[in-house]
Amino acid sequence: MLRTDITLDDLHARQRGTLPDRYGFRLTGLAEGRLASRMQIEPWMLAPNGFLHAASVILLADTTAGYATIAHLPAGARSFTTIELKNNFLGTAREGTLTCECTAEHLGRSTHVWSATVLDPGQRRIALFRCTQMILQ
Repeated sequence: MLRTDITLDDLHARQRGTLPDRYGFRLTGLAEGRLASRMQIEPWMLAPNGFLHAASVILLADTTAGYATIAHLPAGARSFTTIELKNNFLGTAREGTLTCECTAEHLGRSTHVWSATVLDPGQRRIALFRCTQMILQ
């Protein structure tokens, strides 16, 4: 269940001085069982082969899923930690803005499962991501 005491501004404030902040990660939408984000590709995010580094894509998807978990923590929970993640790459990008749509697959008291799709600037899927979060009481 979506917490009413968490806003996009609250989540952005949490990231000041952290890796998502360095990447320019921005949230764009929050709803029951969903969270959306975006990230502008910068040249330093590319791998030596000139394409977007896999870690940059995973940062976008994993951070989106992490913030989604925070916004949906059950009553009494204090935090969470990732216990599993998987990513399938379908494509890449070199410039522009990536977007990510994250959806809850399971919102339990002890675990959450989130799926995220990362889209390139042309709105083509470039990654399918899934993670399991352990809820810390």
